Amino acid sequence: MPEGHVIHRLAEHLNTTFGDRELEFSSPQGRFAVEAASLNGHRIALAEAWGKQLFIDVDLDAPEHIIHIHLGLIGGLKLTPFADPTGAVRLRITNGHTAADLRGPQWCRLITDAERDAAVARLGADPLRPDADPESTWIRVHRSKKSIGALMMDQKLFAGVGNIYRAEVLFRLGLDPRTPGKNLDRGEFDAIWADLVDLMATGVRDGRIDTVRPEHTPEAMHREPREDDHGGEVYVYRRAGQPCHVCGTPVETTVLEGRNLFWCPRCQG
Repeated sequence: MPEGHVIHRLAEHLNTTFGDRELEFSSPQGRFAVEAASLNGHRIALAEAWGKQLFIDVDLDAPEHIIHIHLGLIGGLKLTPFADPTGAVRLRITNGHTAADLRGPQWCRLITDAERDAAVARLGADPLRPDADPESTWIRVHRSKKSIGALMMDQKLFAGVGNIYRAEVLFRLGLDPRTPGKNLDRGEFDAIWADLVDLMATGVRDGRIDTVRPEHTPEAMHREPREDDHGGEVYVYRRAGQPCHVCGTPVETTVLEGRNLFWCPRCQG
């Protein structure tokens, strides 16, 4: 599932590419045809991300004027030069030169302002939003007996954070992912939040997740670059059994609440 930096990057591209232009909305697949027809010929007022959810506000004078998209595990939204659509395109947005095609989302629906506000209210603080307030997240983490590894995957606490950022931030800070939230002090929580803000902003800028410090890059360590579908250079994510870039200890893995967790038992012991 795409992590929050992907959705924020998409929102930026939609605003830059389509902002302030009359657009064609369609549903080549047909499953969003009625909604797309109501939007056709209108403009995007604002596309914005909250965590892993995308909201596209269209300047339509009707209660339902916001496209609410969650890509889920297999969904994708890609901007490409205009061409005839291929495959099962749920929603197409185009200005005649560029097309944004949505395929396989968990959901794509047209909602009202109130419904958007209700969806956002269920989310935690988003490290990529300048209006984020992590105070309520800290209060809930500090009261919880759940591990910080589990808490960081809870979208009601850390909106937009996924498995990669969870594993990498905890490694970078030397924190055992199995530590109960209530055992963290405020300085440790603030360090987690600050590292998420920095790393995820870099992800938006570069379009990939890179978490290794300069001294641990392939060039600095004279090692081969990482080969993985997710791209980017990381410390522990999907590196089970491989030597830690810092201490050489084999990276360990386990399943935590249905998701694979990766950590270095020495650096995070």
